[in-house]
Amino acid sequence: MNDYRRLADRIADDITAGRLKPGERLPPQRVFARRRGIAGSTAGRVYAELVRRGLVVGEVGRGTFVRAAPAASGRALVEAATAAPVNLELNYPSVPGESELLAATFGPLLRPDVLAEALRPAAATGTPAAREAAAALLATPGWRPAPDRVLFTGSGRQSIAATLASLVRPGGRVGAEALTYPVVKEIAARLGITLVPLATDEEGPRPESVAAAHRTAPLAALYLQPTLHNPTSVTTSPERRHQLARIAVDLNIPVVEDRIWSFLTDDDPFAAHAPGLTHVVDSLSKRVAPGLTVGFAVVPEDRVEAVAGAVRSGGWSAGRFAVEAAVRWIGDGTVRRLVAAKRADAAHRQRIVGEELRGFTVRSDPRTCFAWWELSAPWRADTFTAAAAAHGIAVTPGPAFAVDPNRTPDAIRLGLASAPEPDLRRALRTLAGVARAAR
Repeated sequence: MNDYRRLADRIADDITAGRLKPGERLPPQRVFARRRGIAGSTAGRVYAELVRRGLVVGEVGRGTFVRAAPAASGRALVEAATAAPVNLELNYPSVPGESELLAATFGPLLRPDVLAEALRPAAATGTPAAREAAAALLATPGWRPAPDRVLFTGSGRQSIAATLASLVRPGGRVGAEALTYPVVKEIAARLGITLVPLATDEEGPRPESVAAAHRTAPLAALYLQPTLHNPTSVTTSPERRHQLARIAVDLNIPVVEDRIWSFLTDDDPFAAHAPGLTHVVDSLSKRVAPGLTVGFAVVPEDRVEAVAGAVRSGGWSAGRFAVEAAVRWIGDGTVRRLVAAKRADAAHRQRIVGEELRGFTVRSDPRTCFAWWELSAPWRADTFTAAAAAHGIAVTPGPAFAVDPNRTPDAIRLGLASAPEPDLRRALRTLAGVARAAR
């Protein structure tokens, strides 16, 4: 039973010691089995164990390759995971004067009588004022959520976890774009949920892929990012949203719609097409700041108590102080001013990308804060990530976003929002030089 693990340990030692280099291809499994005198099935278990440990990545039709570094964790996208001088993994927008603007709100909150109220425990349903403020914040030209359907969590990630926990039992299947937010992969693993990759094109998820996945085994839910999809920046077209909504309704599949980046656009949500099935998740972390944030979940009317129960049982409730601060930031126009500034900043940073990475295959949207760089041979995602790190630049390798570990893209995601503008320009220019040097 443990023979395959001992073989995996030996290969792991070779990788750690540098005898197997990043990007080096392991022999095909049948050749490995013949050389070691083991069964093909045992060789398959060895390679699967190395993938599980994050030491190698397997790609259908190409082989198995040594990773440049341990597999990227979703945490790398929400907290500092590197000491690199320029971190293009983190992606929290900020603008000059942001702290001063936010600080002005705290004066009234620090009055003893107001503070005493703000330090009380918070319910998932928040307060009437908080529900009204959140509904106003999340409204779009063609959609406005009912305040009594708004719930509060400590972050957008917690809203995702709570809605999925309320919808899907352990062992259940959730359809998601083939490339998805890495933290969702971690959430699914912790909840015992299987993510099923959905094929996409330039308009977003393909409806026939949803239907095919559901025929294979029923899907308990869909997790979708129809607005400024992370990492590709694709925004699903209105017609495609209508098609997906029709399938979701016909098959009665609930939808978790992630709108974390929607503040950079005026697009109506998927929920406008399938309001009875869609759970909208959003937060203040990108709009305002990550350090004092609030997550939102707008749920169908008959799902309020179920999702609120998941928030309570998961310990995902929002802090009352943060909710009270959010109400004031929304009401006094602070959030609106920050959003306007961050939209302008995102557009400016996208122009920098266009200038510094001209000639490369970079997919993005002029409104958003990230870019998806599809690498050319001989670069692979892991080897380019290692080369970037050698120049003091942290980027996120494409495989971190792949739902299917056997189908990983040779691409990297560039987070444009967190680095100071001069550092961003210098880093992009350096990465362009690295990429050209190998041509």
